[in-house]
Amino acid sequence: MRLLSLFASVLLLGMAVPLPAARAKSPEREPSQQPPIDLQRFMGRWYVIAHVPNFTERGHVASSDEYTLREDGKIAVRYQYREGFDEPVKEVASRATVKDGSGDRRWTTWFFAVVPTKYRILEVAPDYSWALVDYPGRDLAWVFARTPDMGHKQYRELVGKLDHDYGIKVDKLKRVAQRRDQVGKLGFEVPSKP
Repeated sequence: MRLLSLFASVLLLGMAVPLPAARAKSPEREPSQQPPIDLQRFMGRWYVIAHVPNFTERGHVASSDEYTLREDGKIAVRYQYREGFDEPVKEVASRATVKDGSGDRRWTTWFFAVVPTKYRILEVAPDYSWALVDYPGRDLAWVFARTPDMGHKQYRELVGKLDHDYGIKVDKLKRVAQRRDQVGKLGFEVPSKP
């Protein structure tokens, strides 16, 4: 079991250390002059509507992140998912810190208490109904929403923002099935266990 934990830590560390080649692919475009994120409003459950699949999330369905602001100023993060709709819910807990002076847009999330990953909140809807998030320099991105369903038109608009406003390569972006009837549809990622 310790060997498995060590192996997982090394893999996550590989995600956390940006490679020069990966940085060259995606220029970091800072979010436009937007107001700081309201951390209190950002807390709560966010459904993963789409993501660029990576080894830690590939094949997940019904996935969501839940953020809770702790008394010490850190953020408790709870990622829940299934590997298929007939599979049990699994959970990964971590904590995040917010970079000072970032308008609460840059976070470092700590997995296994030792493996840091960087996230940047690019944009949030005025009513906090959706959010665009990326991992700077790694061509990873997420579309979050407060509800598990998002219409095609709004989804396409948000993908356009990732592409045109932030320089994210969206050709690898896949929708995450939040309902069984979405499995197998065009643009949706295939579950690990269909």
